[in-house]
Amino acid sequence: MGERGEGGRANVDAALSRARAATSGTAGGESRDAQTLSVSAAMALAKGALEGVVVRLVGEVSEVSCKPGYKAAYFTVKDKSASLPCMMWNNRYEASGVRLVVGQLVELTGRFTLYAPKGRMNFDVFSLSLAGEGMLRQQVADLARKLEAEGLMRAERKRPLPKLPQCIGLVTSPRGAAVHDVLRTLRRRFPLARVLVAGVPVEGREAPARIVEGIRCVCAAGAEMVLVVRGGGSFEDLMPFNDEGLARAIAACPVPVVTGIGHEPDTSIADMVADLRASTPTAAAEAAAPARESLERFFEARARSLSTCVARSLEREGAALSRLADRPVFCDATLLFAMEAQTLDIYADRLARSLPRALERDGAALAAARARLTHMLPRATERERARVESLRGRLIVRGGEMIAPYRAQTGIAAARLHDLSPLAIIGRGYAVARTEEGAVVKSVDQAPPGAPVVVAVADGELACRVEETRHIETTVLTWEEKA
Repeated sequence: MGERGEGGRANVDAALSRARAATSGTAGGESRDAQTLSVSAAMALAKGALEGVVVRLVGEVSEVSCKPGYKAAYFTVKDKSASLPCMMWNNRYEASGVRLVVGQLVELTGRFTLYAPKGRMNFDVFSLSLAGEGMLRQQVADLARKLEAEGLMRAERKRPLPKLPQCIGLVTSPRGAAVHDVLRTLRRRFPLARVLVAGVPVEGREAPARIVEGIRCVCAAGAEMVLVVRGGGSFEDLMPFNDEGLARAIAACPVPVVTGIGHEPDTSIADMVADLRASTPTAAAEAAAPARESLERFFEARARSLSTCVARSLEREGAALSRLADRPVFCDATLLFAMEAQTLDIYADRLARSLPRALERDGAALAAARARLTHMLPRATERERARVESLRGRLIVRGGEMIAPYRAQTGIAAARLHDLSPLAIIGRGYAVARTEEGAVVKSVDQAPPGAPVVVAVADGELACRVEETRHIETTVLTWEEKA
């Protein structure tokens, strides 16, 4: 498809006019020579006419040449009946974000141009983008790189499938052939398993969210593993299984997930993050459930192995038991404690012989100690009593000598304390006035007229009220002035 601007149409018209003028000759030979063009001029004329045309086109990439050191990327696009060589400067090519691969369907915008030295026509590409399925594949590839960088596709993250699953979840379309293939295969290979089927759409915009909900439902119902399958289809039909939300749900599923999407060549993002990718829905069912024949062979082999092991174990334990039964200790029970019984008898005899002698010896020593104590105790008591009396007398004498100086000092201090006591002053006829709060009245300002005061005298207190106050000028002399 193509688009042409008004400026491009005008350039083309002008170029065609010049070409007609250049090729139309007159009757005279001299005039015809004047209109003849050189090769360079003709190429320039064609180049000017072509570069005025800007078009947008779609084609399939058939050749690509993007070698290091080139200033531009060179490639060819084609359709059923024509091919077009193209070139795109490296700065534009890098900015487009597209990496050209043979077989891609691309959409180009640019103009035609001529390379005069070689007389070749190229299409100078301004912009480049993937078209149709190519764009979808680019989006899927970008998402795959993103999830791979996050580690969702690492092999060590993938979990092993249960050997003998009792409950299998199946998430697929209820109307497609895939559900019947899977159920038939599971019934044939492992009929003991219970299958939980979540019927969901596998095409359209709502398909990824419905598939995620189906996975959640079968897991909540007790599925030990989940099969996510659908039959074959075009790349666009399989796009729901390239959804990022579905991929993250499969990676976060609490049980292993097996995918069987499309046919052998089809690989989706869901296949990459699943714990096991099967080529078809039937292959997914075969991977999830063991075959009846293989189980029979497995159990037969295990039974033979178990029987052989039990027989050998019984034979080995029987021989060991026979050896133990032949030991003397099991033939005569007294041999088990014969040595200990003899040792006990020997020790009892030695104790019976040594105990009376030891008691006699200890009794004699005790009697001797009692006699010595009876002889020494009275004299020691008298000696200690005399020593205590001597020390008591010395203590009394020394105590009196130590108290005498302090007794005189105490008398002097008591006399001074008595002289300074307010009670002594009051006893000599003085009185002390206090306010209701208990503060001593030292100034007439503390007891204005009408204020109650308490006057303490020698034998009690007087409750009084101030009738009048008078200020009296007094002179306070210091000790030096008194002297």
